[in-house]
Amino acid sequence: MKRKIFLSLFLVLVLPLFAYSQQYTIKFASISPEGTTWMNVMHEYDAAVRKESNGRLGFKMYPGMTQGDEKTVVRKIAIGQLHAAGFTGVGLGEIAPKIRILDTPFLVRNSAEIDNLYTVLEDDFRAAFEENGYVVLGLVEIGFVYIFSNSPIQKLEDVQKVKMWVWEGDPVAETAFTSMNIKPIPLSIDNVRTSLQTGLVNAFYTTPYACISLQWFSQTKYMVDFPLTCSNGAVVISKKYFDNLPSDLQEILIRNGKKYMAQLTTLGRKDNENSLVELKKRGIIFTKVDEKNAKEYMETGARARKLLVGKLYDEAFLNKVESTLEQYRKKNK
Repeated sequence: MKRKIFLSLFLVLVLPLFAYSQQYTIKFASISPEGTTWMNVMHEYDAAVRKESNGRLGFKMYPGMTQGDEKTVVRKIAIGQLHAAGFTGVGLGEIAPKIRILDTPFLVRNSAEIDNLYTVLEDDFRAAFEENGYVVLGLVEIGFVYIFSNSPIQKLEDVQKVKMWVWEGDPVAETAFTSMNIKPIPLSIDNVRTSLQTGLVNAFYTTPYACISLQWFSQTKYMVDFPLTCSNGAVVISKKYFDNLPSDLQEILIRNGKKYMAQLTTLGRKDNENSLVELKKRGIIFTKVDEKNAKEYMETGARARKLLVGKLYDEAFLNKVESTLEQYRKKNK
């Protein structure tokens, strides 16, 4: 609360003093609505950048899909209408496909494993973005993703009976469900709630926080208490725009980006923990998965990762990611 009050005072009283000297404006888009943790942290990031640059640099925010979905935003960045964005895996896959390996099903088991992958493979991820014309301002864990449905799901046969939504054009999600022998129904994210209301779909996957903030929870009864994947995102900026900034402003952007995206990850984890509690309060029934069925799910994840070789990443990178996880697990039994 104190942070929000301080930020509000800063925006109202201090920010206008910098306006006259602003030389560079980063046009930033996100599908996250105003008032969400993502956008609140982005405003803090903006305030820090403006303060350190003496008002020479700042963001202009376009939240809540006002610039379109993530694929539309990628196209707008390519032609210079926008400069930066906060993307989930779908958007990131459009510009650096190999990073989608982090979103593959049943790859990681906890946040510590994600933190380790970020640390060990940071150079690989940054290089993948730069090769495709982007600079990473910060990697973000969006949160563990669960399957929600209107009928209880425990084993694979249960999943195969539902009408599962899949984010239209997302090769990772499509492959994940294909490996489970499911033919999902592709829809854009803004059509999901209506489709749940009409019965076109009766199952979906998302983080607990998104399930509440998007109001999808009102159209479901059950949640599989066994994460499908861990969703990852990033804030990136066009390399062309970034390279035109003075070096001191580049340093301010990168340093603060890493700081505030780490903060966003921490806050996001708390949001998702609190959302799990809230979902239970709102009557969502959590279904458990036993050891046998968990093993079957893990096997489908391994198949999905193999199916994506040659599409999003090569086999050498898959082996590197899996061996990194295996080494970490041996050290942290």
